[in-house]
Amino acid sequence: MDALHVYATSPFYSDAERAALEFADRMTITGKDVDDEFFFRLRRYYDDDQIVELTAVIAWENASSKFNRALRVPSQQLWKRQ
Repeated sequence: MDALHVYATSPFYSDAERAALEFADRMTITGKDVDDEFFFRLRRYYDDDQIVELTAVIAWENASSKFNRALRVPSQQLWKRQ
């Protein structure tokens, strides 16, 4: 987890994990896009069913985050940095 912010260059992540994390960034960060070139790269590591599942999980987490932020739902502190 400590290397998550540098996932693109960290040796702790596989190429498939880096692609999934970049996919999450591209879905989440305004101004980034899941263009055809990236989608082609994502398909090197994941089949159609896996991409659908990954997309659903990322979209759900984004929706939950937006929902909680809008309604001022506080964090439940389920994860704490050690």
